[in-house]
Parts: sequence; C-alpha cells; structure tokens
Amino acid sequence: MATFQPKAPDTGPHPRRQPRYDRPLTLENLEAVFQGCADFMKREVYLHGDRERMVTVCYLLGMTRNERLSDYILRPLAQDDALSRVPMDEVFKRLRYGALYNLAALVRETLDEVADDLVAGSCVIFFPGKSQALTFPVVTEEKRGVGEPSNEPALKGVRESFVESIRTNTSMVRRHMKATQLKIEEEIVGRQSRTQVDILYLDGIADPDTVAQVKRRLRDIDIDGVEAAGNIEEYLTDHLNTPFPMMPYTQRPDRFCQGLLEGRVGVMADGLPFAWLLPGTIDQFFKTGQDRAFHWMTASALSLIRWFCALITVLVPGLYIALVTFHPEAIPVKLALSIAAAKQEVPFSTVFEVLIMLLAFEVLQEAGLRLPSPIGATVSILGGLVVGNAAVEAHIVSPAVLIAVAIAGVAGYTMPSQDFASALRLWRFLLAIAASIGGLFGLAAGCAALIYHLAGLETFGVPYLAPFTNGAGQPRGHPSLLRLPLPRMKWRDGAKNTKNRRNQR
Repeated sequence: MATFQPKAPDTGPHPRRQPRYDRPLTLENLEAVFQGCADFMKREVYLHGDRERMVTVCYLLGMTRNERLSDYILRPLAQDDALSRVPMDEVFKRLRYGALYNLAALVRETLDEVADDLVAGSCVIFFPGKSQALTFPVVTEEKRGVGEPSNEPALKGVRESFVESIRTNTSMVRRHMKATQLKIEEEIVGRQSRTQVDILYLDGIADPDTVAQVKRRLRDIDIDGVEAAGNIEEYLTDHLNTPFPMMPYTQRPDRFCQGLLEGRVGVMADGLPFAWLLPGTIDQFFKTGQDRAFHWMTASALSLIRWFCALITVLVPGLYIALVTFHPEAIPVKLALSIAAAKQEVPFSTVFEVLIMLLAFEVLQEAGLRLPSPIGATVSILGGLVVGNAAVEAHIVSPAVLIAVAIAGVAGYTMPSQDFASALRLWRFLLAIAASIGGLFGLAAGCAALIYHLAGLETFGVPYLAPFTNGAGQPRGHPSLLRLPLPRMKWRDGAKNTKNRRNQR
C-alpha cells in the first residue's frame, strides 16, 4: 500500500492549502495518512455477531479513553440485536442518533475532517461502501491536576491555577463567572500542531474592535506549530522591536476574570498553563492578584513601592557611575571620602566595576533558574556570597559598587511580571552605559529615550502608557498608582470603546 503524502510544497510563499489530503474518504486512504504511526489502531466489529455485516472502528491509542471506547462504542455495536435486523443505511442513522452512548456524533465527508478528529481524540466508524463516516469524541481526560499558581502566590485568594488543558481552563473561568454574556470563540492555529486558541470576552463590555482584531490576527497566523508562548505573543503584538512585554498573562482564573470584567479580551492556547489579557498597558505589569484582597491603604502602599523599586532597579547603577565619575561634588563629603578610600586599591574604572558586577549578577540568576530547585538556590546564595566577598577582598570591585548592584538587583525582584523585570534589566545596562558617557546628562538623555520609547508603544489601538494619559479614547476614573476603596471604583479601565463603562452603582 503506497503512503499518501500531502501536496508537495512550492517555492513561493507559505499559503494554507485546503484540503491537505485531496483524496476520497475511505478506510484505505485514512490508513495511508497514518502509515508509520504505531498508535493508529483499527478494529473490525461484527454487528451482533453477524459476519455479513461489519463496520471498522479506528482510533489513536493514548488519545482516547479506553474504557469509554469499549463500553460506549464497541459493546453496543457487538451486542445490540436491533442493529443486525435493519439495512446498513438504517444502522448509520441509528448510530448517529443515539444507538451508541456518546454525547456527540459527527458526520464526516472529507479525509481532512476525519484525520483532525482522530488527532483530537475521537474514534471513527467506517461503513462498507459508504462515502461518509461517523466520529465520536472519546478523548482521554488524563492531564495535570489543578494546583496552586507557582508564579503568582495566593496569599489571600483562590488557590487554583490554569493547567495545560484548555477545556479545563475555560471550565474554571465559567465557574468563577457564571454570566451568559461570557463568549468563548475558537480558532485553530498551526498547520502541524492544530492548536486550539480560544478568545474569551464579555459581550457588551469588551471593545468589539479589539475582539475583531484579535480574531483577524489569529486567523492570519500561518506557522507550523504553537509550542511556546512566543508563537502567540509575537504574532499578536504591534511592536516587536521592544523588550517590554505587550501582553500581560496570568495563571490565576480569578485575576483573569477580573480582567474580563474590566473589558479586556482574554486569549488561551491549548497546552499552555496561562492566559493573556488584551489590550496590555504598563500598569497591568505592576498589579497582583492580591491588590483587591488587601485593604486599599495597604494595596496602594505596595503599589507605590513597586513603582519606586522599578525606578531604583533601572537608575541606581547609572546614577552611581554618573556621581562617582563625573559629579563627585554632588555626593556628601563623608560618603565621598569613604568611596574614595575603598576605591584606592581597585585597579579598574567605576564603569568597568559596575558593568562586570551587573553581568555577574545576570549569570548567577541564569544559573539559578536553569539548575534544579535545591541546587539552584544553593548556587545563587553561595555564588552571591563567595563571588561578592571574593571580588571585594581581591580588590576587583569596591564595596560601594557591590551594594549599588545588589540594591538594583533586589529591587527588580519586586516586579510581579518577570517579563517586565527582564526589560528593565536590559535598560539598566543601557542607562549605565549612557551615564558612563555623559554623566547625569547622559543618564537624563537615556531616561528621556526610555520615556519616548514607551510613549510610542500601543496595543490594539491603546497606548502603552494609557494609565497616565487619556489616549485610550475614554476618560479614566481611577488613579493609576493608587487603589481606591472598592465602593469608589465605579468605572472600567480596560475597554477602549464600550457601552457599559460603569461597573457598579
């Protein structure tokens, strides 16, 4: 039997080809599609033991639940006496309309549809001499259990997080938000992976233009597979030439539902244990799931601390270089004398000291992330102590540099979003280099370039700095740095255009 291959690719662009398998729907052609697949199974079943009346059941081992396939599909076929006394066309109708104990029965007429159903966890029944087939979803339910979010600790909130199964994730959202206005639309992305990507939004609250744009951009994605977050993020965002994340994501269903209530559009991909919220603005990367759980004064204070730490982590190394190298007169006398005394035996310049310590800090952090958890924590602690103390005692760097770099590094860990913290680390290097060239003037020019860069970003028509502007097209009723008491937060901040901006009386 010859192996059937899809249409040969040409040398031009990468267009979608439909159908992928341009052959009639027959059992032989389906076997040719899955030839070489050890998990492809075929079972011939006599209807109630009648050898003259036979159907063929095909499925992929591991994608279907064996008990459900045996009890609800194979057993009725082999034991239902009524199926042996009617013509095969009538058998087809009876199986379609309830003779088999399954929630869904789909009539398929093309080879593409049957192949996709098999990969999705269905079984297919072929009838001799018939150009149609029946598929029954009997997908296995083996998946990772719902656990606590690892990246967003639940100090005072729900202790469940999204998993890799998209239907489990949408069911968690449904349990948290029992609104009939919640819409879930599906797109298939990836030629080979055939990944389900769902768009979730509240009808009448989300911006219809944003929903339409998300749908269009997902349909325009023409890649082989969706196996990582970047396969979605980099195709949906407006700006690729920026280190700052444009699509905030969350592992927590309660925070995801809160984003939907603000008017944002959610995106989920099968196989990824988190979900995105669009449009993304800079304030979303400073919020946590605990902001609405704590008292509003505590939440506001913590929010201010995060913003202040963001300034510290990006400015302190460059500020130290500028003051010590170009403007020592701006440092208090006693502190300046202490820094000068500690630096007397250091042979390197201040710029080299700061950059080498920043680089060492990044290397230690990367090593701690890549190693197993117990070893990674040990390497991070020992590396920080040994390398830092050894560098100071060997007079490679001065203690003040070590302190400045440590303060900047620890301040960066206060960011709820590590993607945003990574962007700040990159700009920390750039501002340190700018300060080494022009002192405080270079640092100020670098800060101006950073603000200019952020002001030029937007997602789905909403400026990245929309929390500090009215560029989203709608007035914002809440401050961006503080969290008001919940009874006073009467407006939605996420939707660009909505007919229902008020969220409470």
